Amino acid sequence: MEKIKFLRPLILFFVIGLIITTLSRFLLFIWFSSRIISTEDYWLIFPIGLRMDIILLSYIAVIPTVLIVLIPDKFLVKLDWIIRYFLISFLFLILLMELATPSFLIQYDTRPNRLFIEYLIYPKEVFTMLIKGFWGILLVSTIVLSFFGYLLVKKSKQVFKIVPASSYKFKLLLSPLVFFLLFFGLRSSLTSKRPINSSDAVFSSDQFTNSVALNSLYTVGFALNSLKSEEDMIKMYGKLPIKEAFDRVKKYMTTSNEEFKNEEIPLLHFQKSTHQIDKPYNLVIFLQESIGAEYVGVLGGLPLTPNFDALSKEGMLFTNLYATGTRSVRGIEAVTTGFLPTPSRSVVKLGKSQNGFFTLADALKRKGYETSFIYGGSANFDNMASFFNGNGFDEIIDEGDYKKNEYDFKGTWGVSDESLVKKGNELYKSYGEKPFFSLMFSSSNHEPFEFPDDKIELFDKKKNTVNNAIKYADFAIGEFFKMAKKEAYYKNTVFIIIADHNTRTWGKDIIPVNKFHIPALIIAPNLDGKLNYEKLCSQLDMPPTLLDLMGMDMETPMIGRNLFKLHDSIPGRAIMQFYSTNAFRNGDDLVVLQSGKKAIQFKVSKDDELTPVEKVNSELAKDALGHIVTASYLYKERKYTLPQNKTN
Repeated sequence: MEKIKFLRPLILFFVIGLIITTLSRFLLFIWFSSRIISTEDYWLIFPIGLRMDIILLSYIAVIPTVLIVLIPDKFLVKLDWIIRYFLISFLFLILLMELATPSFLIQYDTRPNRLFIEYLIYPKEVFTMLIKGFWGILLVSTIVLSFFGYLLVKKSKQVFKIVPASSYKFKLLLSPLVFFLLFFGLRSSLTSKRPINSSDAVFSSDQFTNSVALNSLYTVGFALNSLKSEEDMIKMYGKLPIKEAFDRVKKYMTTSNEEFKNEEIPLLHFQKSTHQIDKPYNLVIFLQESIGAEYVGVLGGLPLTPNFDALSKEGMLFTNLYATGTRSVRGIEAVTTGFLPTPSRSVVKLGKSQNGFFTLADALKRKGYETSFIYGGSANFDNMASFFNGNGFDEIIDEGDYKKNEYDFKGTWGVSDESLVKKGNELYKSYGEKPFFSLMFSSSNHEPFEFPDDKIELFDKKKNTVNNAIKYADFAIGEFFKMAKKEAYYKNTVFIIIADHNTRTWGKDIIPVNKFHIPALIIAPNLDGKLNYEKLCSQLDMPPTLLDLMGMDMETPMIGRNLFKLHDSIPGRAIMQFYSTNAFRNGDDLVVLQSGKKAIQFKVSKDDELTPVEKVNSELAKDALGHIVTASYLYKERKYTLPQNKTN
C-alpha cells in the first residue's frame, strides 16, 4: 500500500463521492419507499446506482489522474492546489445536486434534467418558488452544504495532499493498470460496443424508480450534452428515410395526397373550412396553466371548476383530449403552431424557429388580423417573448404592462388571472371591427399557488394548494366570459379554453397516459348548444379544427387533424412526449419509443391503464418514428413555414 500512496487523493475522491451518492440514494429510498418498493426488482437501484456513480466519478477523475500519474513529483507539487480544489469542487457539486434532488422528484417525478438547467435562467421566479414551496428542504440543504463545504476546504490539504511516489519509474510502470481501471470505470463494460449510459439504467416501467438509480450530477451533465447536439437526438430512436417518414405522417392527416403540391414545404396543404361564412371570426385561445382532467368536474374529476362546467353546456367539450407534453412551452407549441413534440426542446426555445416558423398568429396576420399575446407574468420566461415577437404576434403584454391600478394582487409568477382577463377584455374591445387573434395565458395555478383572498370558497383548508389554485383559475374563466358576453366582439369570436398540461405528470407506467388527459372547450357562434367530442384527440388537432370553425380557408403545414373532417371510422390519435420517452397512440394501441431501446407496445384501457403487448406492431412503431423524423427534418431545414408571398 505504501507504494501506491501517490494515488491517495484519487482513492479518497472516489470513496467520498460514493459515500455521498450512495447515502443520498438510500435516503431517497427511505423517503419514497412506498413508491419504489411497488416496482418489481426495486433493489436493482443500488447495484445500478453504484455502477452509474463510478462512471460519473471516473469522468471527473480523468484530468487529475493524468496529472498525478504522468507528471514528475517535483513539478506535480506545484499543481497540488489545482488538483485539490478541482476534486473538492466536484464533491461539493455532487452533494449540491443530490440535495436538490428531493424537491425536483416531488415536483417532476424524475431527477434534475434539462428542465433543471432551463430553470436556472430564471433565478428570481425559481428561488421565490423554492422559498415558498420547499423552504424546509432549502434550509436543511443550505446547512448541510455550508458544513460540508467548510469541512472540505479546511481538511483538503490533509485529505488531498499530493504524496510523492517511491520513484517516477514505478509510477510509469503502474500507469497502464491505473488507466485501464479508469477506462473500465468510464465505460463500465469491456464487451459492449458503446459506453454504458442512462438508458442502461432503465430496468422498470417506472420512470421515477429508474431515475433514483442514477445520480443527479450525471443526469444534468447528460442533459447539458444533449443541448449541444439536440438536432441529432432523433438518431437515438432509429433511422427512417425522410420520404417514408412524410408518407407515414400524411396518412394520419385529414388531407388527401393530391393536396400536397409544394416541394419546398413538404406538408403544406390547403385547408378549406366546412363552416363557410362571409367574414371569418376572431379567435381567442385561453391557455390554462396546469389543469388536468382529474381536476375538472364535468370530466369526472374533482368539483373545482363550476364555471368551466357551466360553460361546457354552451359549446363543444372535448372529453378525450391529450396534451403533447408536460411543460407550458409544449402546450404553447401545440396550440399556436400545431408542431409535433420531439426529444429536443420545444421550438419556442430552439434557435432556428425564432422567425419564419409557422404560427396561427403569423398566418392570421397575413389575413389582416390583429395579433396579441397576453400574460400576467414575464413574457421572457421560457423564451416566449422572443418566439412570439419573431413569429407574427404584433402585441406582447406581460406583467410590466399592468399599471398599479390595474391589479390588486401580484405573486411569484405575476399578476393574478383576474387581472389578466380584465386586460384581455379591454384589449379585445379596443379592436372594434378589426379581426383579431389572441393567446391569453393564465399563471396563477403554479407552485407556490398564490392568488387573491376572498375570491373563492376554499376547497382545501390550507389556502395555497393546487386544488384551491385551480378553483381560482376557474373563477377567472367565469369572470372573463361574464365580461366578454357583454361586448360586441363576443358574437364574432371563437373561444377555446384549453390546458397546457397537467399539474404533475407522474405514475408507475413508463408513460403515465392518464396524466396527459386535459380539458378543452370551444365556444363559438356557429356551435349550437352542448356538444361533446368523445373520440381520442390531441392538442395538435386544435389549431386546424379552430381554423375550420372560424370559417377560415388557409394554406397550412400543420400536421394535426381537422376534427370536423375526420371520418367516424378512423380511430383517434395522440402523441405524448415524456422527457426522453415518446408515445404514439392510435385508438387504444400505444407504441413507446425510448432512447437506445427497442419499441414497446401497450393496450390502453378506458381508464388509461396500460397492458403490455407481447408482439410490437412494426408498422405502428415506424409510424411513431416517422413523426419524430419528420418533425426533426422540418425544423432543421426550416420547412415548417408558409410561402414567402404574404398574400396566401
